[in-house]
Amino acid sequence: MNKIADIFTSLEYGPAPESADLALAWIDSHDGRFGHFIDGKWTKPGKGFATDNPATGKKLADLTNGSQSDVDAAVKAARGAFPKWSALSGYARAKYLYAIARLVQKHSRLFAVLESLDNGKPIRESRDVDIPLVARHFYHHAGWAQHLERGFPGHVPYGVCGQVIPWNFPLLMLAWKIAPALAAGNTVVLKPAEFTSLTALLFAEICDKAGLPKGVVNIVTGEGETGAAITEHKDVDKVAFTGSTEVGKIIRAATAGSGKGISLELGGKSPYIVFDDADLDSAIEGLVDAIWFNQGQVCCAGSRLLVQESIETRFLDKLKKRMATLRVGDPLDKAVDIGALVAPVQVARVTELVKQGVAEGGTLYEPDVDLPKSGCFLRPALITNVSPANTVASEEIFGPVLVEMSFRTPEEAVALANNTRYGLAATVWTENVNLALDIAPKLKAGVVWVNGTNNFDAAVGFGGYKESGFGREGGKEGMGAYLKPAWEKALKPAPAAKAVAAKPKNPLDGDAGIDRTAKMYIGGKQARPDSGYSRPVLGPDGSLVGEVGDGNRKDIRNAVEAARAAAGWATTTAHNRAQVLYYLAENLDYRAAEFAARIKAQTGEDGTAEVAASVERLFAFAGWADKYDGMVHNPPSRTVAVAMVEPLGVMGILAPPSRPLLGSIALIAPALAMGNTVVLVPSERAPLSVTDLYQVLETSDVPAGVLNIVTGDTATLAKTLAEHDGVDAVWAAANAEISTMVEKASAGNVKQTWTSRGLYYDLADKALFEGDYFLRRATQIKNVWVPYGA
Repeated sequence: MNKIADIFTSLEYGPAPESADLALAWIDSHDGRFGHFIDGKWTKPGKGFATDNPATGKKLADLTNGSQSDVDAAVKAARGAFPKWSALSGYARAKYLYAIARLVQKHSRLFAVLESLDNGKPIRESRDVDIPLVARHFYHHAGWAQHLERGFPGHVPYGVCGQVIPWNFPLLMLAWKIAPALAAGNTVVLKPAEFTSLTALLFAEICDKAGLPKGVVNIVTGEGETGAAITEHKDVDKVAFTGSTEVGKIIRAATAGSGKGISLELGGKSPYIVFDDADLDSAIEGLVDAIWFNQGQVCCAGSRLLVQESIETRFLDKLKKRMATLRVGDPLDKAVDIGALVAPVQVARVTELVKQGVAEGGTLYEPDVDLPKSGCFLRPALITNVSPANTVASEEIFGPVLVEMSFRTPEEAVALANNTRYGLAATVWTENVNLALDIAPKLKAGVVWVNGTNNFDAAVGFGGYKESGFGREGGKEGMGAYLKPAWEKALKPAPAAKAVAAKPKNPLDGDAGIDRTAKMYIGGKQARPDSGYSRPVLGPDGSLVGEVGDGNRKDIRNAVEAARAAAGWATTTAHNRAQVLYYLAENLDYRAAEFAARIKAQTGEDGTAEVAASVERLFAFAGWADKYDGMVHNPPSRTVAVAMVEPLGVMGILAPPSRPLLGSIALIAPALAMGNTVVLVPSERAPLSVTDLYQVLETSDVPAGVLNIVTGDTATLAKTLAEHDGVDAVWAAANAEISTMVEKASAGNVKQTWTSRGLYYDLADKALFEGDYFLRRATQIKNVWVPYGA
């Protein structure tokens, strides 16, 4: 009795071990050696590598390193299975997804133990978080499979999806990718991380038990070269990758010009903001979950603690006391808080970054907690006295290390939070709902948690801004990432431009001696080109219609700076943005005859219909400005998740060579309606239709810097825009060569891109281009999780 009384006094937990017997027996049933799962069958194990238990260093199994021929076989199987799988009714696919969800639940304990053995995460995390969410994703997407035609009319699956997942949430990342892909009617070739492939291989058996048709899901194990073979495979139609930003950039560059769909969920350096009115004890518990969940090996980990200065000392004292109670040890002990890091190489990397942080002036605190004598274990760490320039404040550590800074005002908190190349998640703690909902929209992150952290659900999209990638997983937007408009599959090459005479007539003949050189339009003002050169604009007979400035890198730089300075356009009310676009349309219509004549002079074609279509397109997107908005999700927890539609930021837009006025208006109108600012490169051959807009813009209340226009050589200006770190997205209605270059150069800061790749997009088609197609590409979704109830 005294011992029990002592336990109630000390609140110490004894060991609560989970048996690994069934998981080890499953490995033994495969003789400890695994091949790939291709076309519904297991291949013979081949040369490869061992997967170890990071808590003990002991080998669990031998895995096969997938070769190019293995990947070829898997892609061929997926391609062969695609016609029948995609032709099934949504209800038929839903039944398969439902069966998989049921089997995951039935074998949940086996999955949880195997995950903890292979990954090192505490069993209570894999048991209570990961595996239930896996089942939830398959249940949720079973519903999407059946209601696909209602939710996404006119859309079709991509085909074969190549998917590469990381080692921190091995089975959950698999579910995030495979469930929507199958629901949409795609087939899959997936490579799990080399450190943590076992639950993916167990999942392959689940697919077999569920009766999933052969070739629909293929699992190929291997190292980085195997993943590259999948993402670069010519017969893969859609690539989905979760992992480091560095590898994501390589994939973006490697797939440039291929026409593959692509979604990237990359790294993060997420802020955890605590205001002085927060419930400090709750914020401390939330912080424990934010940074020491899964040993800090979480892309959205709240690794940057920002505390209001007035409570900094008190908060850090509480935090250190809480850190001292964390238990580090055997992941299969249900009383353990922090398990093992995934591998020795990860321990070495985290240790080196901590040393660097201290060398740069940081102060390290580690509680005196016991560590196992062997295995990949680290103590939870806190580094204070850190400036934003410190390496540990900017680089993703991916370990149990928290970096702390203070702030004085909400404005400073936002500035510090956004001072990162990443934008995956953020957390805000305050008892003031007005403050929380003021701060959340200002944070450049795809997910914001208010008075909570690490909330996930299949019904709510997850993904980042900036170098945290693009695309969403979960929710309607995540479902849409595995579908494309049916008409895109029937696109034909754009017709060749009509030839014009090689040389203009002598500009000194007749009236041509009058200077008719159109300037750039930057920051609301006309500006001469930095190059000091102009370029002729010729009519179809070779006559000189006029001249425009020959823009260069400096002109683009100035235009981007002006566009960034006009970022307030994004916070202008949607109603006001609509009024500006309506006014712009009204003034353009007033000068319709003048613009029609200019089109005829440049192209030889009657421009009346094109001007009328341009006015109508401006009206269309003015109408959308206050109607294309978000939704409220109702996840199972006592929270609401508000899906906010936000602009991308600064967009570089390259107008098509044809339809000199409508081609530009069709692209800039949806971008401006959604709150983006734009740097536009007009049609290289017929730019005067856009330079004539300067006066219309100035008389239509378009704020300075919202729309900037730089004329010149399309290829040269496209490269500068795509490489510029101040540009958030690029749209290029251009030939295949320029499109490939734009996509490749965009990898520098992981820009979102839309390119026409030399295909003919009939931008005059109202049914296709007066609605969601460009609106969706001009926006990104931020999900703000807000708790409710007492």
